[in-house]
Amino acid sequence: MNTNTIKISTSQLNLYYGTNHALKDVNMELYTNKITAFIGPSGCGKSTYLKTLNRMNDLIPGVKIEGEVLLDGENIYDSRVDTTLLRKKIGMVFQQPNPFPMSIYDNVAYGPRIHGIKNKSELDDIVEKSLKGAALWEEVSGRLKKSALGLSGGQQQRLCIARALAVEPEVLLMDEPTSALDPISTLKIEDLMDELKEKYTVAIVTHNMQQATRIADHTAFFLVGEVVEYAPTTELFTAPKDSRTEDYITGRFG
Repeated sequence: MNTNTIKISTSQLNLYYGTNHALKDVNMELYTNKITAFIGPSGCGKSTYLKTLNRMNDLIPGVKIEGEVLLDGENIYDSRVDTTLLRKKIGMVFQQPNPFPMSIYDNVAYGPRIHGIKNKSELDDIVEKSLKGAALWEEVSGRLKKSALGLSGGQQQRLCIARALAVEPEVLLMDEPTSALDPISTLKIEDLMDELKEKYTVAIVTHNMQQATRIADHTAFFLVGEVVEYAPTTELFTAPKDSRTEDYITGRFG
């Protein structure tokens, strides 16, 4: 099997918030069953780029997007694309854990129910499988009917991952998923990502360069809306080709 099958590719992608040109000619390919990390200083376009991959920016007034985002060769910005189905294929986990104020079970069953699954035993299976997939089942299997808000921050974030997995996505977008967590929870989520890439294509925005070196197969360095450099992670960190990348990873700025 070709280890670098392209899952998502963006070409000449430009994004404007009003007059602010937030993404400039981004050309990038994300590979199937790999983890791609986006690094760079705050406000450089990492999260904006991540959100173009499942059209979350559509929800912001005054946004204009040019260029192409292809998922399996199909342009997701085509007017015929159903964004609800698109976001089922491309799930998202945010920086702050955001469980719904309902039971652990109902959090995970929420997406499948919206997509028409009503059968209880089928939902039970999905909930168990998703919680296992998010490495949370053993910790919560005895209290599925309890409120999700009673979980610790790290558990809440893994619950949000389980909730994203429950609708069987193909791609998982993660926007700084560990920045609000303690070191132990962070490592649990990093270990989890390593398992997730066997089934999913993962893209992660991270402020933590060590995290990128630990988990990502490929890393893109963003600066003021541009991708300065994109390469296999070890290459980017050990032999950057652009002096700006080198300055950033050696801590001269950022």
